[in-house]
Amino acid sequence: MAATDSSPQTAEPAAPSVASGIDNRAARFTQRSLARRIITRPEIGSLLGAIAVMVLFLAVAAPIRNLDAAATVLYATSTIGIMAAAVSLLMIGGEFDLSAGVAVISSALAGGMFTWWFGVNVWVGVLFALAFALAIGFINGYLVTKTKLPSFLITLGAFLILQGLNLFVTRVVTGAVSSPSISNMDGFDSAKAVFASTINIGGVGIRVAILWWIGFTVIATWILLRTKIGNWIYAIGDDQDAARAVGVPVKWTKIGLFMTVGFMAWFMGMHNLFLFSSIQSGGGVGQELIYIAAAVVGGCALMGGYGTAIGTAIGALIFGLTNQGIVFAGWNPDLFKFFIGATLLVAVVLNMWVRVRAQRR
Repeated sequence: MAATDSSPQTAEPAAPSVASGIDNRAARFTQRSLARRIITRPEIGSLLGAIAVMVLFLAVAAPIRNLDAAATVLYATSTIGIMAAAVSLLMIGGEFDLSAGVAVISSALAGGMFTWWFGVNVWVGVLFALAFALAIGFINGYLVTKTKLPSFLITLGAFLILQGLNLFVTRVVTGAVSSPSISNMDGFDSAKAVFASTINIGGVGIRVAILWWIGFTVIATWILLRTKIGNWIYAIGDDQDAARAVGVPVKWTKIGLFMTVGFMAWFMGMHNLFLFSSIQSGGGVGQELIYIAAAVVGGCALMGGYGTAIGTAIGALIFGLTNQGIVFAGWNPDLFKFFIGATLLVAVVLNMWVRVRAQRR
């Protein structure tokens, strides 16, 4: 009989699990993808900037560390952020509006002087101002889409026209450079409650403009992320010819964006009108650059197709913090414009660097 081999068998070492290796690589890829998505978000740079500015002024300006000061900062932010929300939508769509600042004053003057001249209820003047502001936006949008000229040139012309009309009409009608007060006219108190009132919350006075700013930002974010119109805006800003080829109504989307800027100009005009009851006709000049800067600092690309309303709100917060922080710190207020310019340059370079780095990974 053949002898059987009873020597113990040596176990073969287990081969590495192929599935385990794939899972590990997938996990690393997922982590890298998540990190890439985070750093390429338009809001990230502005969020880090807002934190840095907040820490700076909390350290150097003791008065800013209380709730009343925080409410003041948020109010300053809202006066920039309301207009910047509309301007950011327009910039994502690939266009600019240099008439946005003076359009606020034009809307306020239209409503105030119409009410004063005809002696009507102020709500009639409010509606007249709304129609006037929307007409400005429509004309800007129509001319941009019809002539194919850069929106920079079209709205620069609108800026100069409105600035001249503000001064000329106010002097002709009133003989002064400001509109007459309408504080004693019918409907003023109810209109002020809507546009320029103060709400007491926990002993802190909160301007209603802050609530409107938050609401407009939420609506703009919802439009961009959850609606077909938002898809159209991004598509047009990225490549309007390609967007048109797939059926996007480029012309009416752009006109709608310019009219949105007009609507926000009307709202801010009404806020100023019912806050002060009269308007200086020479105001608003230069504000359009602050709105654009807030959008750019918030991550909106200058060439369109990229950006968010949330990022723009954070950009406005940076400027609101700086505007009031400089005052609370006792610094020269002229530094505010210097800070805007410096922040704008840093934001543009940082956003470009982050996007290039993310694309290379």
